[in-house]
Amino acid sequence: MAKRRVTAIVKIQLPAGAATPAPPVGTALGPHGIQTMEFVKQYNAATEAQRGTVIPVEVTIFDDRSFSFVLKTPPSPVLLRQAAGVEKGSSTNTKVTAGTVTDDQLAEIARTKMPDLNANDLEAAKRQIAGTARSMGIKVEG
Repeated sequence: MAKRRVTAIVKIQLPAGAATPAPPVGTALGPHGIQTMEFVKQYNAATEAQRGTVIPVEVTIFDDRSFSFVLKTPPSPVLLRQAAGVEKGSSTNTKVTAGTVTDDQLAEIARTKMPDLNANDLEAAKRQIAGTARSMGIKVEG
């Protein structure tokens, strides 16, 4: 069998289990000739268990208009906002604290994000997540 040639790789962040063919899905995949409804059905089925979070997806599009996709871990700011119980981060992160997370919560987020981070160990991953928390105005206790 001949190898399929990759024509594009598209990265999109979508709500888990609730994607629709409307933008951003349609505008990202439509120009490549992908059947957006087929992608939406497969994505929603794969992410149904994680409903309520944002799940990034990397869609690989082949020259025969077929596709495959890889689900990533939720973005760090989404996980930090959930852990801190806040709607959004602080716009003035050095002056106003939006919320707090414990060191244990930080470690749990780092463990979740580990496959997608470029960190060698859990401590390095925790430092990356702590930096994101600091830029959002979320204080790390412990």
